[in-house]
Amino acid sequence: MPDPVLIEEIRSSSRLMVRELGFMNSTLAATDYSPSAVHSLVEIENQGAMTAAQLVLILGLEKSSVSRMLSRLLAAGELREEPSAHDARVKQLKLTEKGRQTVSRINDYGAMRVINALEKLDDTQQLAVAKGLTTYARALERCRSVHSASPLNNIEIITGYQPGMIGRIAEMHGMYYAKNYGFGHFFEGKVASGLAEFAGRLHEPCNQIWLAVSHGKIIGSVAIDGQDLGNNEAHLRWFILDEGCRGSGTGRTLLREAMTFCDKRGFDAVQLWTFSGLNAARRLYESFGFELFNEWSGDQWGMTMTEQQFTRKSAGQR
Repeated sequence: MPDPVLIEEIRSSSRLMVRELGFMNSTLAATDYSPSAVHSLVEIENQGAMTAAQLVLILGLEKSSVSRMLSRLLAAGELREEPSAHDARVKQLKLTEKGRQTVSRINDYGAMRVINALEKLDDTQQLAVAKGLTTYARALERCRSVHSASPLNNIEIITGYQPGMIGRIAEMHGMYYAKNYGFGHFFEGKVASGLAEFAGRLHEPCNQIWLAVSHGKIIGSVAIDGQDLGNNEAHLRWFILDEGCRGSGTGRTLLREAMTFCDKRGFDAVQLWTFSGLNAARRLYESFGFELFNEWSGDQWGMTMTEQQFTRKSAGQR
């Protein structure tokens, strides 16, 4: 049982933060919208597109409440609905131009509040705030997951080779990139062959793979290859999520596990290669300290794309 004094201090600070951030008001972030509406707009912008069901999961609200809130945002011209390319019966929510402008103002306002507060702290205090808030928020999120009936909350993160993982990860890559970018058998085959080669090196302590598994099915993956780049640099590979769990926080959980592994192993840097246009993934990478290092036109995925290299340097190298 934690110290009662510590419990009360956290509760008191939480109440103060809620008041100072404006959550006691009927609107939030210098908009005319409720806190749930503001959060919905920001999450949809972060992901590029989301379903109402995914928002219910993220916000932790009743389906009927989210439905009414989304109806108001659609009527206000902030959002539009489009049928999913994978299943026309599924409606995806996307920002309109008006919605993008609204989110830009929300982000500017939020950043300004953070900057103003951080300017009153020294570097050590700023780092403590960032790490402490993130850790506490994730702990609260895990508490909600325990009591939620959503099947996505039965997700387990496991490591190491699992039978069928090569085919399943290749399948998720093949389906997603064929549907959204027109990639074909060359790309899927490259994923499968690369994974098969990597699986034979998983016994090396500098290599690891993390799999998100729900009801026995792999629904996400990420790997750290500590050998193929040399120079004490790690290669982040095969980061993918099944369509049904995007927006659930699973991708962030996988990346957090991978980055913790890299920090413990003492890699000087982590590199990843991707291409322009994967905006939601880019924002997630950048939230873990990755920065765009290089950009060029290439065809390593079977068709000409604007390829990108992102780098995350260790704390000692920054």
